[in-house]
Amino acid sequence: MTLSEENYLKAIYHLSKDARDEVSTNAIADAMETKASSVTDMVKKLSEKKLVKYKKYQGVKLTEEGRLYAVNVIRKHRLWEVFLVEKLNFSWDEVHDVAEQLEHIKSDKLVEELDTFLDYPTVDPHGDPIPDKHGKIQPSSKVLLSSLKKGEKGVCVGVKNSSKEFLQYLDKLRISLGDELTVLSREPFDNSVLIRINDSELNVSSLTATNLYVTKT
Repeated sequence: MTLSEENYLKAIYHLSKDARDEVSTNAIADAMETKASSVTDMVKKLSEKKLVKYKKYQGVKLTEEGRLYAVNVIRKHRLWEVFLVEKLNFSWDEVHDVAEQLEHIKSDKLVEELDTFLDYPTVDPHGDPIPDKHGKIQPSSKVLLSSLKKGEKGVCVGVKNSSKEFLQYLDKLRISLGDELTVLSREPFDNSVLIRINDSELNVSSLTATNLYVTKT
């Protein structure tokens, strides 16, 4: 498996709602920032390796083997993110690009030793679940902050948008994973939300509220 093939499998997995839905070649091209013709060439190669099912004009679908391969790459990526934040003092907005490189290391022993060394984390620094070595992902009860009603409380557990810009913006707002918040009111005009967090009140935009995951308390 080449680095490019692994990246394609991961992209198809993320674009699939449940890792089994068919994904259009145009959607893959957008995600990979390449031409649709290049995507077609790649999915044909992956199809020959029995990692995807592809029919012209019908989209691409991961096989079970392809799904497990994609999940394994994601597992390595998220474990490396935990390592970089917890052991090397990277900030959560710095780790993605480095983990993109580290996720392609082939050693299964290294990954399992890394998992053990980190004491088997279940989520990465952005709150995304880490698949276990069998490819299983624990279900989550998280909801978006925008779905909470006045008076409801929640704990910040993840981000929908993990871009560097959004993570740095949350740092400016002093919003971190594990923070408990209470919805005080909602502005009908722009759907912004007034919350209480860290013993202070903060007005959060609709865009921010629709990109923050919480678990209700």
